[in-house]
This record gives sequence, structure tokens and C-alpha cells, in this order.
Amino acid sequence: MTALNQESELAKPRFTVPPALLVPVLAVGFAALIGLALIAAIGVSVPNAIAAFVDGTIGSPYAMAASINRSTAFALVGFGFVLANRANLTNVGGEGQIAVGGIAATAVALYGHVSGLPLGLSFILPMLAAVIAGAGWGALAAVMKVKAGTNEVISTLLLSFIGVWLLYWCVQSSALLRKPMTTSATLPESLEIPDETKLPLLTGDYSFPLHIGLPLTILIAVVVAVLLSKTVLGLRLRAVGLNPVAANRAGISYTRTVIFALASAGALGGLAGALMLLGEQYTLKDGFSSGYGFDGLVAGLLARGSVTGVVAASLLFGFMRSGGINMEMVAAIPTALVVIIQGLIVITLAGATLLIEKWEQP
Repeated sequence: MTALNQESELAKPRFTVPPALLVPVLAVGFAALIGLALIAAIGVSVPNAIAAFVDGTIGSPYAMAASINRSTAFALVGFGFVLANRANLTNVGGEGQIAVGGIAATAVALYGHVSGLPLGLSFILPMLAAVIAGAGWGALAAVMKVKAGTNEVISTLLLSFIGVWLLYWCVQSSALLRKPMTTSATLPESLEIPDETKLPLLTGDYSFPLHIGLPLTILIAVVVAVLLSKTVLGLRLRAVGLNPVAANRAGISYTRTVIFALASAGALGGLAGALMLLGEQYTLKDGFSSGYGFDGLVAGLLARGSVTGVVAASLLFGFMRSGGINMEMVAAIPTALVVIIQGLIVITLAGATLLIEKWEQP
């Protein structure tokens, strides 16, 4: 009977939390505790800060929709990073790609005569223009790499600065996208895009402004995951990433693969800019990207090549940003402290990633 009991005990399923899930959760919890300690140290009520954070993330349908909409932009940039990284390329130019995408989407929405087009073309064409602009921005870095040997980290980063300053020029110059100046107090921004070019809402209710960017992002996540794991193209990206010389000898074009990878990453960054402009902000202004490209980059880095990881990190950053903004407004927590707390979470997550890699080593 004793042996039978032992066998039955061994046969029972054991439910354990995998380290890949448990360690990041503990890391975020640890960073959050340090953040709360810092809040208490500056004399702000911790319960008030927590209440403000929760209210800014899930306190209302509007807050939830805003958090998810932010997350979609982070996710698109993160997908682009993972896609390029499969070919051992590092795209850090999401901020610039978002900027040129927003510029292209605004220009087509305002001056492309698309407002009266049927079948959703009034917003599809501005989105397509943003995708093409972002792809061109990424392809420029790719061409510099394959033709001149320029490191893509340097080129994509510097192109980001150029894209951001190009955005600044567009909204400052009345010859470009700045709205007509009626007084000296006229803000340096574009006209508001026509209603027909704005992204349709899933709910039809502006108190819960969740737009069609969410299902589009989910579809792109599935496409990227399938492309990387189930297709010949994904295999070619991996081959080039592991050994470009051997891949080239096997008939895989290094030049075409690099251009495809960085152009695709740029296209997703441009699409993120279009979703932000057409789905939320409706007006192009200086700094409209608000650091989304760099947050998306971090999401891609933390995901360790996993599309699911990008989604999880993007949701975390999207809700963190919404909660942080509300903490600033309601609980009077300085912006610098909010950024420090976000940085702590990123650092602890990065450390957790290293711990998981060591855990998984045989």
C-alpha cells in the first residue's frame, strides 16, 4: 500500500509557475516597492499615489482605452525590433520612424484629397503613406550598412534625430504643415485632420476611444510570429543573423535580407506614427511621438525575440505611462521621479531576463 500511495502521489500533476513568468513578475513588484519608497521619501502620500496610478490606468473606460492605444504603438515598434534582430540587426530608430510616419499621414490626410473616398480609403491611404515613409527611413539605414558598412545602430539612431527635427521643421514652417497663423499666439502645429480620415472607433463611443489599431496590431503580431517561426523568409533572416557568409554561400542574399529586415522595422514604426496621429492626437505637433519609439525599443529588447513578450512588455509600458501621467497631475509627483520609477522597472526586468537565461542553461 505504501508503494502504491507513493506512485499515486508521483502521478498527480504538479502545477508550478514557470521561471519565465515568475521572475519578471517578482522583478516588477520589487521595482514598484522601491518606487513607492521613493514617493514616501519626498513626502507624498503613498495611498494617494497608488490611487492616482490605478485611476490613470483602469479607473475609467477612457483611461483603459488610452492605455491600450499607447500599448499598440509600443508593440508595433517592438515587433519591428524583433524582426530586425532575427537577422542580427539592431533597429534603434523607432522614434524617427514614428516621426516620419506621422508627417506622411498628416500630409496625405490634410492635402491628399482623401476625405471623400469610399471603403475606408480616407484613413487607409494616410496609413499606407506612413508605412511607406517609415519603410524608406529604415531602408536608408539598410543601404548605408550594405553599401558602406555603416553600423545600423549608429545610422538608425542618427536618422531618428533627423526625423524628429524634420517633424519640428514641418510644424514650424507655414510653407509645410503648420496651420495658417492668425495671431502671434497661434501654436506651431498642423491643422486638425478631417473627421473622415480619423480611425474608426471599435465602440463608436468617445468615452471609450479604443480604435481599430488594436485588431490591426493583433493581426500584425500573428503575421510576425508566423513569419519568424513558420516561413522560409524567417529561416533566411535567422541564417543571415547567425552567419551571413554561410548564408550567402547557400544562396541567401545578404543585401536583400538586410534591406527587408530594416525596411520592415521602419514600416512598423511608421504605422505606429499613423495610429498615434489618426487614432488619438489628430493634430501634428512638435514632440507628438513623446518617446514612444524608445519605449517600443525597450519592449523589443526585453522580449528576447518573442512576439508574445513584446505584447506583454508593451501592455506594461502602456499602462505605466498612463498611470504615471495621472500621478503627475493628481498626486503632484514630479515627472523626474515617475521616469526614475519606470527606469527601475526596466532595469529589474533586464536583470530578470539575464537570470532566466542562466536558469535555462543546462
